Amino acid sequence: MRIIEKQKKTIIEDIKDFDLKQSLECGQCFRYEELGEEEYLLVAKGKMVHVKQKDTTLQFSCVREEVEKIWIPYFDLDRDYGAIKQWLMEKDEKIGEAIKEKSGVRILNQDFFEMLITFIISQNKQIPHIMQIVERISQRYGEYIGEWNNKAYYSFPTPQQLSKASEADFLDMKAGFRAKYLVDACQKVLNGEIKEERLRSISYQEALEEIQVIKGVGEKVGNCVLLFGLGRREAFPIDVWMIRILDRLYFSKKGKKEQMQQFAKEHFGEYGGYAQQYLFYFARDNQVK
Repeated sequence: MRIIEKQKKTIIEDIKDFDLKQSLECGQCFRYEELGEEEYLLVAKGKMVHVKQKDTTLQFSCVREEVEKIWIPYFDLDRDYGAIKQWLMEKDEKIGEAIKEKSGVRILNQDFFEMLITFIISQNKQIPHIMQIVERISQRYGEYIGEWNNKAYYSFPTPQQLSKASEADFLDMKAGFRAKYLVDACQKVLNGEIKEERLRSISYQEALEEIQVIKGVGEKVGNCVLLFGLGRREAFPIDVWMIRILDRLYFSKKGKKEQMQQFAKEHFGEYGGYAQQYLFYFARDNQVK
């Protein structure tokens, strides 16, 4: 890929294996607004950016230094997804249809604490509702980072900032039964019981078990946080869509979740997270039953 800066805008040419819409809308990210076809306003990493794609070209509303430091790592653009897809399809032809249809998905490198809070909120919630709650939290406890089309945007709060919110505050922001879980998550991160650096350094299984000491964090939410907030690419979250697609492709009878988790670990290994994203997005978009 080639990077060009023009008048405080940065253009990346010759992008391969990347689709902006697919990567933002596949269910891993919740702070974006679609402005037009392949055009978005995105809030992440304490920044607000206008980004759009045309064919194999990406344009960002910021200088090259910011793109190289923040957005290339965020979108995982330095990773060879062509090789990943080839490995998966050589390993298992059954995943080929999902990869072909969702070939532009990349796993975003998002912030750990934001993912922890977001995926606790996500339980039994539709994406628009998740986005609304995350936006309320950011407006109340984050910091102002700019405006776009006369709308103000705020960063996602730090653990210190969000720890000021009580259970009643979270209830007021429509978090429902998750409110007490959010308070517990803030407390455990703030007091050091849960440490991002440790979760990144210990084994995947240890990290998955350790993060579940937070109230309301089970295996599915834990795997989401590990995959999207900690770069643990072997993580394989299983929800209703994954159960349906795995049953269709790999289990002749109704498979149990534990069987599916073990299957993913043995079958996809370190590429589990990539396989999960292709399969999940394909299943959800095609309403697999």
